[in-house]
Parts: sequence; C-alpha cells; structure tokens
Amino acid sequence: MTLNDLRKIAAAEISATIAELSPPLRPHAERIPVLCHDHPSPEILGAEFEPDILGLFVGPAHGDSIGDEVGPPTQILLFLSNLWDYAEHDRETFLDEVHITYLHELGHYFGWDEDDLAERDLD
Repeated sequence: MTLNDLRKIAAAEISATIAELSPPLRPHAERIPVLCHDHPSPEILGAEFEPDILGLFVGPAHGDSIGDEVGPPTQILLFLSNLWDYAEHDRETFLDEVHITYLHELGHYFGWDEDDLAERDLD
C-alpha cells in the first residue's frame, strides 16, 4: 500500500472516529489538525521518543493557558508507515490502530495521562 493510500484511509477513519464522539467532545476534536507523516523526523523524536512511535500530541492542551509562550500549535501527528508496520500490513488492523492512536492523542489534548488512557483502553 502506498503512503497516499494510507493517508486516504487514515483520513476516512479519523473522520469516522470524530463523527462517533459525544457531542460535547466533537467540536473540540474537529478544531485540532491531524497531520499524517510517513515517519517522525529527528526533530520530533529528540531524545524522548523511539523511532517506531505511532502518534504524538503537540501544543497546548485543552484549557491550558499559553500566555506569552511561543510553541507549536495544538495538533495531532500520526506516523503512517509506523502504524502500517505495527499493523503488520493488514488494512483492518491499520484502521483499528489509527482509531486507537488518534483517540489516545486526543486524550492527551484533554489532559488525560497514561493511566487515564489505559482506563479507557487507549494505551
């Protein structure tokens, strides 16, 4: 499957996932850009993340005051080749992983930590 194919099916899955969110959460999710990359760049990885990371939330979380701070805008990054490899090149597994990874990163936007995400089966 090509990267373009992965982008198309990931975008459709993200749209479907947003449509399934409860009405209070949906407008917030609709405002957050989701950027799909092939792999994470060295700048994204830094010393904190492994090269096989599936997704990442960056920017201020919901309700955080940014003050005078200049940083990246709120966004969700998905790394499609990593997700495809993690899914062992199976389309249905890939869609499930896009769904889970998107919700996991959206959870970080809402301020949920790893324990909160695990309680919701989003780990």
